[in-house]
Amino acid sequence: MSVAIKLQWLDGADHSVPLPSYETDQAAGADLRANLSVVDRVEGIVIAPGARALIPTGLKMEIPAGFEVQIRPRSGLALKHGITLANTPGTIDADYRGPVGVIVINLGSDPFTVAHADRIAQMVVAPVVQAMFNLADELNTTVRGDGGFGSTGRA
Repeated sequence: MSVAIKLQWLDGADHSVPLPSYETDQAAGADLRANLSVVDRVEGIVIAPGARALIPTGLKMEIPAGFEVQIRPRSGLALKHGITLANTPGTIDADYRGPVGVIVINLGSDPFTVAHADRIAQMVVAPVVQAMFNLADELNTTVRGDGGFGSTGRA
C-alpha cells in the first residue's frame, strides 16, 4: 500500500538535504534528517545529558485525510548514544501544515551533537481510526479485570 505525502521546504531550508527516504525495500520508517538553520549548520546543535532540543527538518507536509505520520526514534542513536525522542511516538495530524520538528532528548552520559543533515528520526505513515466515546452504566467483565501496571507480569 502506498500513500502520497506532499512535502514543502520551509524558507531558509537547505534544499540539498535529502528528503525522507526508506533505506531498505521493506523499511516501515522513512529516515528524517536535521535541516539546521544557517547559524547552526557549521557547529551543529549540542544536546547536554538530560537536555532536549527541537531539531528542525526544514519541511512541512500535507498528509491525506485518514492518515497520520508517526515520528519515532532511531534505534542506533538510542543504543549507542542514549538519544531518543521526548514524545515518542510523536503524531503529525492530517490537518497540520506547520513546520515539522523533532523533540530530541539526550538520556546518555555525554553531550551529543546533531549535525546538519544527520538522520535523527523515522517517520511512519499510518491509517487513523477515530472512535466514538459513549458513557455506559456497566462494562463487560474480563479475567484481568481492573488489574493495572504489572498485573500480568512478574510479581
